[in-house]
Amino acid sequence: MKRALLIKLLAPIGLLVLSGCSVLAGGDRQSTTIYAPQVRVTSDPAWPQVDWQLAIAKPSAARLVDSPRINVRPTPGELEVYRGATWSQPATDMLEDTLLRGFEDSGRISAVARIATGIRSDYKLTTDLRRFEADYRGSDVPAATIELNAKLIHSIDQRVVASRTFLVVEPASSTELPHVAKAFEVALDKVSTELIGWTLVSGQQDNHPHVGLKSSGK
Repeated sequence: MKRALLIKLLAPIGLLVLSGCSVLAGGDRQSTTIYAPQVRVTSDPAWPQVDWQLAIAKPSAARLVDSPRINVRPTPGELEVYRGATWSQPATDMLEDTLLRGFEDSGRISAVARIATGIRSDYKLTTDLRRFEADYRGSDVPAATIELNAKLIHSIDQRVVASRTFLVVEPASSTELPHVAKAFEVALDKVSTELIGWTLVSGQQDNHPHVGLKSSGK
């Protein structure tokens, strides 16, 4: 069985798409499109400059969520997957990579790394990815829906500094899969931006409580 991969950049939607074809024994051809959202979080000037270090834990998720298959919910009680298409990596890996790059590129934190690196961190960020799916919600077009719960934990005493659930719903411009994938790219950017800003503010308020009280009083 021969396998070839054709890589092309879809500029109009800002997604990297890998198109793979497998030649089966029967002579049939089955094509699979692999979508790889390209997310670059933009730093918000309102984010604080922090002097503490952060470890990012591997996001957790149910098996159906933590999959390279692209989930779609046509009705509230039904969950399916798009045929002939996958993500380039499981949803939890996409979230973890996006968060790590976002913190690093922000320039607002002294050090950040995956928890597996063994970094001596002041705080650790844990996330539970609850939903990563295209949801029709009774509409004619689906919306990229990302829901997660995040906890910022003090590394020394394991105290939960802050906890919050994030939900982003980004409607696709049509039912076409490239447009659905683009909606996921936008949704992942939005939820990551919110989460990074929340983490920096929450950690800074805990690390410098008096400064936080003065700022909030203005």
